[in-house]
Amino acid sequence: MTENTPSEGHKPSGIPADVPFLRTIKSYVLRAGRTTIGQAKAYELYGPTNLLNYAPGAFNAEAAFGRSAPLILEIGFGMGEATAHIAKVRPDDNFLCCEVHEAGVGALLKRIGEQDIHNIRILRHDAVEVIDHMLAEQSLDGVHIYFPDPWHKTKHHKRRLIQADLVNKLAKRLKVGGYLHCATDWHPYAEQMMDVISAEKLLANTGDAHQGGYAPKPDYRPLTKFENRGLKLGHGVWDLVFRRV
Repeated sequence: MTENTPSEGHKPSGIPADVPFLRTIKSYVLRAGRTTIGQAKAYELYGPTNLLNYAPGAFNAEAAFGRSAPLILEIGFGMGEATAHIAKVRPDDNFLCCEVHEAGVGALLKRIGEQDIHNIRILRHDAVEVIDHMLAEQSLDGVHIYFPDPWHKTKHHKRRLIQADLVNKLAKRLKVGGYLHCATDWHPYAEQMMDVISAEKLLANTGDAHQGGYAPKPDYRPLTKFENRGLKLGHGVWDLVFRRV
């Protein structure tokens, strides 16, 4: 991870001037992508309600969501397919979702509008800074990290999101009994995740010892189109679920 100072970037075309926009890159590479007309419209219609501004200081979840409920942090939701599904099947939980990619944020906003979802708030900001500067210790009930970039080449492994320092930060911000749920379709990364997370003393593995410590896919996590395609080709998917002790 690089240490960049947050800065406000040039707002892409199609996003209204009054919608929050911050460009910052710390834990992953910001890849180019074109925002569709539908996604731009979703920024306009649903951004004011569901997008939050990054602001160092204690995050007031009750004010952001308009209610008190268990708080789940999601780091990197891609196009938001799984995020929207989980929020729908778990309406009693609040989901704070971090993603820097413009098209992905627009896609999730579009799903929020189409599916009438009310328990998602999005921070278009680097998750590491959100964790460091907005989330207090023992403030989270869960963390979801699904299919982070595996950085296949050995020389790039240091760029992987799941590292000891981040896992420790997340563990400290989980309430006792709270959980960390990661999933990947790249077995070498799954092995590294298992090694790194297992070494964190604040977390206990809930997986199956007979399956290498990996957990069965929880019912709330759906199979995405990408994942289904991979499974049909014989690719594996590994879920890791750890609890704060």
